[in-house]
Amino acid sequence: MNTVTLDTTGKLCPFPLIEAKKQMAKLACGDLLVIAYDCAQATESLPRWAAEEGHTVTDFQQTGAAQWQISIRKK
Repeated sequence: MNTVTLDTTGKLCPFPLIEAKKQMAKLACGDLLVIAYDCAQATESLPRWAAEEGHTVTDFQQTGAAQWQISIRKK
């Protein structure tokens, strides 16, 4: 299993979601995608997208005043 980190800090929505989709398409089943972002809308759109696609959110935390990190395991 691989872990890939995607840093979209400073990029406006929907960029974090678009980049997450592109990166996830390159991963193998079971790989983990860790996304760092500071777009408040992505706190809803990323977990919703993961659930819709059947991926598993393994970690979701606020890392700063307006910064978050989410870990999504590919189904």
